[in-house]
Amino acid sequence: MSSRIVVKIGSSSLTTEEGGLDRDSIAFFAGEIAALMQNGHEVLLVTSGAVAAGFREIGYAHRPKLLHEKQAAAAVGQALLMQAYQQAFAAHRVTTAQILLTRTDFHSRKRMGNAGMTVEELLKQGVIPIFNENDTVSVDELKFGDNDLLSALVANLVKAQHLVILTDTNGLYTADPRKDPSATRYDRITEITAEIYAYAGGSGSSVGTGGMRSKVDAAKVATRGGVPVFVGRVNEPGDMLQAVEGTGKGTYFETKLAALSRKKQWLGFMSTPLGTVVVDAGAEEALVHGGHSLLPVGVRRVLGTFHAGDVVEVLGPDDTLLGRGIVNYDDDQLRLIAGLPSGEVIQTLNSIHRLEVIHRDEWITLK
Repeated sequence: MSSRIVVKIGSSSLTTEEGGLDRDSIAFFAGEIAALMQNGHEVLLVTSGAVAAGFREIGYAHRPKLLHEKQAAAAVGQALLMQAYQQAFAAHRVTTAQILLTRTDFHSRKRMGNAGMTVEELLKQGVIPIFNENDTVSVDELKFGDNDLLSALVANLVKAQHLVILTDTNGLYTADPRKDPSATRYDRITEITAEIYAYAGGSGSSVGTGGMRSKVDAAKVATRGGVPVFVGRVNEPGDMLQAVEGTGKGTYFETKLAALSRKKQWLGFMSTPLGTVVVDAGAEEALVHGGHSLLPVGVRRVLGTFHAGDVVEVLGPDDTLLGRGIVNYDDDQLRLIAGLPSGEVIQTLNSIHRLEVIHRDEWITLK
């Protein structure tokens, strides 16, 4: 059955260890993706590699460490990267499109909507959208995850049926298999626990910025949005199709959750919280498990400065993150009524727009 698939390829899979594009690898991945498309799947590609592709061309002996040097290398490398993809996909009569994003693009629900409509039209026309972080203007991306999180956000945005994150190891192990021969692989993970995070290591390549931990982070975001994730290796013809069909060389992160609405995606993973509300155990149960709204009586502490309509994080009594929501009170109002039952809230405030601190329709659980 055909489905919508997001494929993420990191720097280490596209470039040589010394820097510069590995065009044979790019041609191989283009062939694998073209095979998916020929099988009726819609494919979106999230790629890294701009900095790694450009730093040699610009004259640096090693991958640069200073931000302005990385941005300069990315400006050169992004053009080279897209040229290589265009040539590789042209051999399969597939047209490519470039979409450069920053994390701030996802903070705006309007920009998210515009990006989503653009992608839908490209897919309708049989074009493969190729996403990358706009490294030349972004400060944060050059420090986080080698586009792993970006691939999860894209997968949620387009309501993909699969997210395939390629890496140079065949999945998540209990230890580094290159150093510990007794390490065992997780074939399928149904819940991302602290133990899973403990097994995720650092970056494995000198030309990339991502490691297994960033891939687990991405899997957590994607699965929370209803998108199952494969993390593993594709290095032989047919491997990509096997990864999609459930028999790939890697680890599968499963989910039983339904796809999130665009509003909930923005609220949970792309909005910027402006304050924090700490609640008691009863409110935690009501929010996380009961599907109820947050009332003033359950609020214990209010941190930060915010206004009605802003996004806030909600912590449980042990300071564990429970989720995010759109708050209906200014911070000073909420401090005044924190812990009060509903009748006293109405008496304390001369007028209220809504009784709920956070309505259940304006809430997403992240625990």
